[in-house]
Amino acid sequence: MSLHLHLHPEHPQQRHIARIVDELRRGGLIIYPTDTIYGLGCDIFNKKAIDRVYQVKQESRSKPLSFVCADLTDLARYARNISNASYRLMKRLLPGPYTFILEASRDVPKFMMGKQKTVGIRVPDNEICLSIVKALDRPIISTSVATKDDELLNDPDVIEARFGKVVDIIVDGGIIVSDPSTVVDLTGDEPVVLRAGEGHSALLK
Repeated sequence: MSLHLHLHPEHPQQRHIARIVDELRRGGLIIYPTDTIYGLGCDIFNKKAIDRVYQVKQESRSKPLSFVCADLTDLARYARNISNASYRLMKRLLPGPYTFILEASRDVPKFMMGKQKTVGIRVPDNEICLSIVKALDRPIISTSVATKDDELLNDPDVIEARFGKVVDIIVDGGIIVSDPSTVVDLTGDEPVVLRAGEGHSALLK
């Protein structure tokens, strides 16, 4: 069974963050809170761990995975050709409930990209999630925790019952009540909303 750690949502216990980061560095899988839903994640530079993510999700390797960066500076390392307008938009909205589709830089591992040349990047407004990424000093995969019927799971106890045998750590930040992130494609001349989710109204201001 996985280790179930309860973290304070605003002041995550550093001993727990260190334990989570150690597991990620060993190639472990974690389930962790974001500002929208619970995510299934691992170190983006660990191919075996990413293979495990696809096994847990029971999805094809052709389906791209998004990942979480710590801040805009970190994001700029993994994306290229970001226009001034796109940068201003992200600076206004991040951290927040958005996934931005951007052109991938050479720093993104090829084994996690598939055939596409783009990546989905998040900077969630969640202290637990950001503390993990900052302590690891590299991004982590962010894909939704859901049932086979695509029902999103927001209760850590329910998540443990369903996924406790296939992940290494469940990071408990309490029950999350939210829509998924709004997905915005920034690879063209104008932003294109691919999925209207949490924070969509703020995007239009």
